[in-house]
Amino acid sequence: MIQPPTAVFLDRDGTIIRDVSYLSRAEDVELLPGAAEAIARLNDASVPVIVITNQSGIARGLFTVNDYLLTQQRLDQLLGELDARIEATYYCPDHPEFTGPCSCRKPGLALFQRAVAERSLDMSAPAYIGDRWRDLEPYHQLGGTPLLISGPETPPEDVRRAMDEAVTVVASLSEAVDRLLVAERL
Repeated sequence: MIQPPTAVFLDRDGTIIRDVSYLSRAEDVELLPGAAEAIARLNDASVPVIVITNQSGIARGLFTVNDYLLTQQRLDQLLGELDARIEATYYCPDHPEFTGPCSCRKPGLALFQRAVAERSLDMSAPAYIGDRWRDLEPYHQLGGTPLLISGPETPPEDVRRAMDEAVTVVASLSEAVDRLLVAERL
């Protein structure tokens, strides 16, 4: 029997919102179809929803921390209008070419571990959902269920790797949540 997730770690760009490549303006935040409803279903199932996102545009000088925070505020507002909420968001502003190596940039574990510690997350059955392999890779060290969204920006090699590792590949966040919550209906 599949166990429902005890926490869900989501990527942001390409998973919850349209990936516009270095999102810097709050007015450009656009929810992907069904994303808010999928998050609301996790909320209704009392599953903590945590966003972990790389934001290298900050290190690259393409936008500021304040610009990022405004886009996050807009995302929270759009989700709230559809009765969905993210419990917490953690972001990495670094990029190795500009700021040197760091442990918080996905697939690094620092932000995941910080979220677990700060939110007292139950890690007996976490899930990881994103449109890049780096969004899922922490499952190797932390355990849990990875699901790859095969979207327009997903590299074909990421899909191949998921298939090679028998990781579920889905078309949307909504489909990923359907798969995770199937245990609730059994």
